[in-house]
Amino acid sequence: MSLAQAHPNQSGLLRLVDGRDAFAARVRLANVAERSLDVQYYIWQNDLTGTLLLNALRRAADRGVRVRLLLDDNGTRGLDDVIASLIPHPNIEVRLFNPFATRQWRAFESVVEFARLNRRMHNKSFTADNQVTIIGGRNVGNAYFGAGADPFFVDLDVLAIGPVVADVSRDFDAYWASKSAYPAERLIAPAPAASIASVTAEADRIERSLQATSYAEAVAQQPLVRKMVERDIALEWAVAHLVSDDPAKGRGSAADDAFMWPRLKRVIQPPSRELALVSAYFVPGEAGVQYLAGLAGAGVKVSVVTNSLEATDVAAVHSGYAKWRQSMLAAGVDLWEIKRSATASSVQLPRPGGSSGSSLHAKTFEVDRSQVFIGSFNVDPRSKRLNTELGFVIDSPSMATDIAETMSARLPDRAYHLRLSVDGSIQWIERLQGQDVVHDTEPGTTFWERFGVGVLSILPIEWLL
Repeated sequence: MSLAQAHPNQSGLLRLVDGRDAFAARVRLANVAERSLDVQYYIWQNDLTGTLLLNALRRAADRGVRVRLLLDDNGTRGLDDVIASLIPHPNIEVRLFNPFATRQWRAFESVVEFARLNRRMHNKSFTADNQVTIIGGRNVGNAYFGAGADPFFVDLDVLAIGPVVADVSRDFDAYWASKSAYPAERLIAPAPAASIASVTAEADRIERSLQATSYAEAVAQQPLVRKMVERDIALEWAVAHLVSDDPAKGRGSAADDAFMWPRLKRVIQPPSRELALVSAYFVPGEAGVQYLAGLAGAGVKVSVVTNSLEATDVAAVHSGYAKWRQSMLAAGVDLWEIKRSATASSVQLPRPGGSSGSSLHAKTFEVDRSQVFIGSFNVDPRSKRLNTELGFVIDSPSMATDIAETMSARLPDRAYHLRLSVDGSIQWIERLQGQDVVHDTEPGTTFWERFGVGVLSILPIEWLL
């Protein structure tokens, strides 16, 4: 009896908490795929890991696997020559979501067509043979996979087999066939043979480089990689629900009830005891603050983990969160801000390749130690109203409890705990060598950084964040 048959209506799940594990799992799927690879990403960087993963897709196509690559065009900067080299391959199709019509004048077109180009496909999925999928928060690039220089993103993906994979495949088909997905050859001229040979030779050179060799050796040492080779991976079996946006949201034509946020609320039970939320880009807005305050007022333990100003890679987004901190703290919401020096986040994201600097990028939450969300959805206006998103809601008390207990154990050493002083101002509590150190201003920041965030927080830009 197969594993899936032994767990009817459930999916087998494995959290990918380490960036190198996440990279290895994707390459492994590309290497063993027999029929198809459906790959969907917001950002695909033209760096070491982006090149290595494209090489794996190209090799799969060379042995007869049908490869469909769907990329948001906002995240393809610098990739046109590489995409052009893929277009002639008989087993590779590339489509660009909500593309720029002019390849050389993106900034100008962003202004002229702001309303359209402001909407992006933020989904991330990697599916092999309609049998195994990886979804989560990671894009494709060195910072997500523990390669290269600081800083790294601490992030979270989940690998799945079972019935939820069919849902991911159908969702990919919907995006692939949507009016926003354009065949790359309509926008990028196919490359001549000499150019294809040059791109391929450069990719091969990168794969043989000392940096690639060193990274491959480090990945090979990962315990999960050895388990994958030995086929000794312990999966958690649970009911998993795919939740995503209607791709028409990318054109501004989806009905409100087809947005991911209302779909999430239909699947997730209302918190009655506990809500632990991890969001790299957290912009609750007035309605979100009122919701969290209402939960806290009703006796629900509400915890929010996000980036500190010193750790965030998008200061403008931090401004959309910072202006609501005092209101949330006054209402009893527990706020934690990840340190830049943190080598692990609170959701079991271990030291990413020895980095001394990191930024939270994960998007997950648990409810009442019974349900977990893992995906691409940030709790911010952009994820709610503008970008398309994708994720799993997993009915798993053990997974939810593990996340909650890990947060409780690790946060004090890896994040600042916020509180209000007697006069109502914010203080940041840092645990150092078992002692609490109180900061009256945001740690690790300059006056001008704080001033800039303060200015941004009063501008009417929250709907864009």
